[in-house]
Order: sequence, then structure tokens, then C-alpha cells
Amino acid sequence: MPRQLSRRTALAGLGAALLTGCTGPAPSDFPDLPSGTGTPSPAPVPSVTVTAATGEVQVPGAPNRLVVLDTAELDSAFTLGIPPVGAARAAADRELPDYWPAAWRARIAPVGTVGSPDTALVTALAPELILGNRTRDDAHYDALRAIAPTVLSQTTGFPWKDNFQLHARALSRQAQAAVVTAEYGRHVGRTAQAIGDAGSGGRRISIVRFVEGSSTVRLYGKQNFLGTLLADLQLGRPDPQNVDQFAVEVPPAQIAQADGDVLFYSTYGDPARAGTDAVLAGAGWQALGAVRAHRAFPVDDQLWFQGIGYTGANLILAELQQFLGA
Repeated sequence: MPRQLSRRTALAGLGAALLTGCTGPAPSDFPDLPSGTGTPSPAPVPSVTVTAATGEVQVPGAPNRLVVLDTAELDSAFTLGIPPVGAARAAADRELPDYWPAAWRARIAPVGTVGSPDTALVTALAPELILGNRTRDDAHYDALRAIAPTVLSQTTGFPWKDNFQLHARALSRQAQAAVVTAEYGRHVGRTAQAIGDAGSGGRRISIVRFVEGSSTVRLYGKQNFLGTLLADLQLGRPDPQNVDQFAVEVPPAQIAQADGDVLFYSTYGDPARAGTDAVLAGAGWQALGAVRAHRAFPVDDQLWFQGIGYTGANLILAELQQFLGA
């Protein structure tokens, strides 16, 4: 099994160019978290109007006090150098995604769980802007916009690159966003080259997730965050996952459909309650070609499935290069 890089090493490998020109910290250094508490600009920045999934929203120019309601919005905020004052966490997790330094996460106030924000906690933080998506928070939109201008994308995951641009416009960080996206393109090129040079470019990549409370196993298709990363790298997928949809749910008895040349899997929540332990101990899992070839790798759910954004994507590219380019 390829040696996995530490998060610090992987981020450092991205290079300082990732966030060159951003006002926030470069994650490769893990420096002190910027305050994000509304330090006034030298001159007032005019408000701007952005077109969100709910229509036009007028937001303050260069807002500082930001609340984010999902993990994609958290990635955008940190990547663009604006640490939020409040954030919602995934319901099955005890804290925010741990690919961000603990010192950064500790300074963000909790505002409930993804899909169930606590509006009283949000109000207490006096945000200038709230970022979320309609998939999670459409039902809460009226309550949220009564607190502060609220910009919702239509959904999360698959359109993450477009959503990042929406977040950048709402945060007055378009120039920084251009730097981030350009560096991602270069990183994709380097990673694809390394994978090709290692002879792994033709391997079909299977993505599997076990979810607490579900009686099925989730096989990820092409219309999701990870699907776009694999497509950017021009990596193939097994036939059951080579579909233009978010995912295919299969019962554990049909785990053979999860096979691929290389398989990556994770668990959202408790492995026993998600069925992970039972499936991995079963004959069906042990019979998979990727398992028998020692090419089935557990990955961090908070990064791979919740790290929806350019920093998360760059970290996953680094890990894919370790797994496939070694």
C-alpha cells in the first residue's frame, strides 16, 4: 500500500502559489487564523449584487463577518482568505472537517448542523453575510435572510466550481478566485502526468461510501465532487459508476458492483451502524479484485466526501498521486 502523506506535507506540496494574491493565509504554512472579526477596510467598499439560486441578493462589499452552513462554503471561505465566524457541521460528525488545522476550527462558533441551522446562534454572531445552498437550507431561507444577506447556490457537490465563483463574487474575492482556479488547473496537469508516467492512467477508479443509518452501500457516479476530480484527471470508472448521476445504491449482497481496478472507500458516521464492519468482513468484499490485489484503500470521509472546494480538491489530488503515481 502506498505511503500516505500527512495533511501538512500534502498541503506544503501544493506550493505557495495556491493562494498567491489572497488576503488570507496559505494553508501550506498553517499560520495563525486571520481574525475575520470585521476589521474595517481603509475605505468603504460599495455593496454588490450577486445572482444566487434565489434571485438577486445585495451583499456588503468585502464582508468580514461570515457564517457558512455547509462544508463547501467553509472550504470556499478559508480558501479565499475569509475565515467564518460561524459554521454548521455535518450531523454525524463532532466537529468541522479536520483537514483544516484545529486552531482554525476552534475559533469558529457552532451554528447547528448542516440542514438544521440554529438561527438564534446565527443571529448572535451578527453576520454580514450567510452562505449556503438550497439543497440544505431552502426551508430556512426566509429566517436566514432576516438575519443577514443570504446567498444560496442551487445545490452542492457536482457544481462546486460554479459555486466557488458565486462565493467569490459574494465575498468580493474574484481576483483571488482566479489565482486559485488557475493553480488547480496546473495541479491537475501535474497529477495526471505523474499518474500516467506510473502506468496507472488506464485504471478504473471505484468510489464507495458507507453511510450511517443506510441499509445500502453508495457507489458514486460521475455527478458529484469526486466524480469531477476523476474526470479532470481523465481517469476511468467501473461500469456501474460510469453514469451521469450522483450515485447508485446497492444492497450489501451486491457489493460485487463496487469492484474496480482501484477502490477508495470511507464511512460517514459510525462504521458499525453504517454496515462498514460487516461488509468488509464478508466474503463478497474479500472477493473483490481490488481487495485481492491490495488496491482497496480507506480514505478520510471529511476530506474526500465533505471537502468540496479547491483546497479539499488539491489535497485529494495529492493523495491520488500518492496512491496511483507511486
